[in-house]
Amino acid sequence: MEYEEYRRILKELGLTIKDFSLMIDTSYGTVRKWGKDGRAVPNWVKSWLDIYIENQQLKKSKDDDCEEYKALAKALQGVMNKESTPQTPQ
Repeated sequence: MEYEEYRRILKELGLTIKDFSLMIDTSYGTVRKWGKDGRAVPNWVKSWLDIYIENQQLKKSKDDDCEEYKALAKALQGVMNKESTPQTPQ
């Protein structure tokens, strides 16, 4: 992974180098030096970030599904309440 791509992805994810170093339990100094002074970004970083992105997308999808379920449950409850209310003859 090229340094520019690495930095772009972190920025898109809203992560700082400090955030990322804490997430991967690696010293800030080590992570900060990647891409500088001939130090390459390790090969595993790309796959780690890909998995992180996929996980974030799944969480968002789950949250969206949960909100949709809550709205559906509320609508269904309204229908059930309406049906269980005794109807007065006209």
